[in-house]
Amino acid sequence: MRMINVSLRVSIFLLTLIYFLCHWVLGPKGRWDAPLLPQTNISVLLWYWPFSQPLGLDGDVCWDLYAIPGCHLTDNHTRFPEANVVVFHHHELKTRRWRLPHHLPRPPAQKWLWLTLESPATNGNLTPYDGVFNWTMTYRRDADIFMPYGELEAKRGGGGYTIPKKESRLLACWVVSNYRSRQKRTRMYQSLKKLIPVEVYGRWSRKPLSSQELLPTISRYHFYLAWENAISADYITEKLWRNSFLAGAVPVVLGPPRHNYEALVPAHSFIHVDDFNSTAALADFLRRLASDKEGYAAYFEWHRDYDVRLRTDWRERLCHICERYNHLPAHKVYNHLDTWNRW
Repeated sequence: MRMINVSLRVSIFLLTLIYFLCHWVLGPKGRWDAPLLPQTNISVLLWYWPFSQPLGLDGDVCWDLYAIPGCHLTDNHTRFPEANVVVFHHHELKTRRWRLPHHLPRPPAQKWLWLTLESPATNGNLTPYDGVFNWTMTYRRDADIFMPYGELEAKRGGGGYTIPKKESRLLACWVVSNYRSRQKRTRMYQSLKKLIPVEVYGRWSRKPLSSQELLPTISRYHFYLAWENAISADYITEKLWRNSFLAGAVPVVLGPPRHNYEALVPAHSFIHVDDFNSTAALADFLRRLASDKEGYAAYFEWHRDYDVRLRTDWRERLCHICERYNHLPAHKVYNHLDTWNRW
């Protein structure tokens, strides 16, 4: 009898173990869509190019440009059946320039990825996409694939930094094309320009700057108004990374709260408008700081340890999907995509 009890317990244990192993391998719905081993050759299909601006995909792009192995990019729709990931850029869906390929039989393990680098203010209604996408790729840190406009990378071996020469009479500048009276940044500008000189460039002021002129022009000023066109979590664009940091002007930021910026860049690398009780207090601080050589230079100390890296090539963003692929949930579905429109 004792031997029978032992055998029964062993049998129950083995059956339980087999059940949990099958559940883990097959998934909660019994589908074989979770590989036992990490995927090593990943196919990423871009259904259409963002803003209709195609780039070359000849050769092994991810390896040749970014040293990422086993990542195959394509924009050929005939590769849909074998694609591991299909990428859809939101702007073209919103404008109805493109539609989702619901007419095609979707492989069970295939992941659909929603890509956007724009703020929620421009997304429109997202409820039609509930239950469609598996992963997200945005500038937000809580996205499945985090893709900021820029980042700081530790310098190899350290190094110095020379602050671009400033002209004493050039205090602050702003480059703006889409000027809208209801935006917070517009109201701030209208108030600030009465207190300190602010030079405005861009399409709105009819003083456009070419890509060759942009950074050299900004570099002559002490401060750059890195003011976002929408206030949203983690929405920190090229206005900070390129127009300020790369140009060598201290950014005066208007966007998400200070702690959002500090999650990405050093606390003393920027000035936040929220740190001041009034526009007058901000203007007074900028005037005094511009004449304080040592205090002003302190805002550039981080350059000794970090370099700025911009992420502007869509191919790099697509290759990054492969780097994250084996770390992402296999069974995830966004049943309420509209939550991305909430701050």
